[in-house]
Amino acid sequence: MIAERLHEVEAEIERARLRRVRVAKEAEVCLVAVTKNHDIAAMREAIDAGVGHIGENRIQEAKEKFERLDRQVKWHLIGHLQTNKAKQAVRYFDLIHSIDSGHLAVAVNKAAEALDKVQDVLVQVNLAEEESKSGIRRDGLMELLRTVDSMEHLRLCGLMLIAPNYADVEECRPLFREMYEIFCKIKGMEWQRANIEYLSMGMTHDYRIAVEEGANIVRVGTGIFGQRQY
Repeated sequence: MIAERLHEVEAEIERARLRRVRVAKEAEVCLVAVTKNHDIAAMREAIDAGVGHIGENRIQEAKEKFERLDRQVKWHLIGHLQTNKAKQAVRYFDLIHSIDSGHLAVAVNKAAEALDKVQDVLVQVNLAEEESKSGIRRDGLMELLRTVDSMEHLRLCGLMLIAPNYADVEECRPLFREMYEIFCKIKGMEWQRANIEYLSMGMTHDYRIAVEEGANIVRVGTGIFGQRQY
């Protein structure tokens, strides 16, 4: 079942890509399989069916899985990161999606320096300005981007957005469209170290619209694995 659902999600991404109007149709989309609360057997099944990127929300769960998985994949941290967990995040993750403040960037940079690593990161943006969600707001975004770009052991690779869980998924479209416009703007700017290439937005309920509006990373869990095991 996991393989079947995975291939259907991949087909939906392809169909959404071909529906693009404002965005280049040929631009590829990276599918991150979100494995929070799913076991090692399910993860191995998904990887053996073609998944190459795994997304986790929590450091401790990711650490336990990392040590047992026995598969080569890219690891994405997509959940909120506390500064006191920065060292572990840098140890286990290839791409951290959730840099949302200057003090967190400082902590991750310090942890990466200790491991002699340049850590790829995205800045999480809270365009909807939801109190319940992490992410930098519009008025602080450019300052945070410059801060991240100034750090020797961070590589700024783009932006991440979590849209509100609207009853009508079409309500996400204006936010995705605005996020893509911001992404294009920063991609065209001069940076010291940044390599702006990723726009991470879209989850199981809204990834089709996200792809149509320019996402090149989507984060899908339930659509691949079914309901989470609590």
